[in-house]
Amino acid sequence: METARVLVAADKFKGSLTAVQVAERVTAGLRRVVPGLAVETLPVADGGDGTVAAAVAAGFERREARVTGPLGDPVTAAYALRGDTAVVEMAEASGLQHLPDGAFAPLTATTYGSGELLKAALEAGATTIVFGVGGSATTDGGAGMLAALGARFLDADGKPVAPGGGPLATLAEADLSGLDPRLADVDLVLASDVDNPLTGPKGAPEVYGRQKGASEEDIAVLDAALTHYASVLGPDTAALPGAGAAGGIGYGALVALGARFRPGIEVMLDVLGFAPALARATLVITGEGSLDEQTLHGKAPAGVAAAARAAGIEVVAVCGRLALPPEALEKAGIRRAYALADLEPDPAVSMAQAGPLLEQAAESIARDFLAA
Repeated sequence: METARVLVAADKFKGSLTAVQVAERVTAGLRRVVPGLAVETLPVADGGDGTVAAAVAAGFERREARVTGPLGDPVTAAYALRGDTAVVEMAEASGLQHLPDGAFAPLTATTYGSGELLKAALEAGATTIVFGVGGSATTDGGAGMLAALGARFLDADGKPVAPGGGPLATLAEADLSGLDPRLADVDLVLASDVDNPLTGPKGAPEVYGRQKGASEEDIAVLDAALTHYASVLGPDTAALPGAGAAGGIGYGALVALGARFRPGIEVMLDVLGFAPALARATLVITGEGSLDEQTLHGKAPAGVAAAARAAGIEVVAVCGRLALPPEALEKAGIRRAYALADLEPDPAVSMAQAGPLLEQAAESIARDFLAA
């Protein structure tokens, strides 16, 4: 009989456990039932928050830089570096986590710090940059990022346009001639789990504006401002998949930085070395905080399951809550899902006790799939 080897390739449980902690807890639970079980852990991310942490767990070096936060205050942001490849996570510089409780700024939040973080990666010698975008506090079309990299955005009086998405309505001229020349020699991969266009009913303001504190009026203002911005920079690019990622920072990267869009989980599985780890496994355990309809559209567990199924390796999942029927799981390549909500129905308690509950779930997996 083949010796069991388990690969734990799960994303974070948002608000409860990092991807690294998920892997640790699952491993502990499995080994409680099967002592000495061979377990390999590969924390994964799909380009959103947690992407740098996943890269560091896979052997990248963590680097830090002081950059401009979304509200203009300095923040410390991390990126990951291995050789000449950098993993840059825009949420580290311009993410919702940098907003004080309730202090949203949908019209004025800036991605300037994301540009500074890309510049730090250039200065570290990166020639391949995986730019993970998601979890942003911003809807400025990447204008702040481009300004940090040397672009100039001017109003009709020749003065710089103020930070944020709202003021882009006053844009008269975009001068990209001052962009950092090193960008021309960099392979910049836009890694995102969303493929929305920049504007319109499926665009960044309409779909994601509310979670950044935008009112219905703000959304209309932002959509009009970004439509105008794109008319100056390049309207065709605004319709490309990924242009609407992270408040339109995807558009800025595509139209001005020569970025190429790839689904975030695909990029990250490549960067993290998933294929060789998968080749060593007889069972894969994936998961995230909520397995739901969104999971099926480019989230980490769906990417892991698709790759494992293609290799003929069985996949089970762990999650905080399960909102997918068995047939949807099966279609995604997931044999079975183990939800913490089944062990503790109170969501607050489940989140607070996620670690011990996850170990219990892993014990069940070991009994169901690994115990002789």
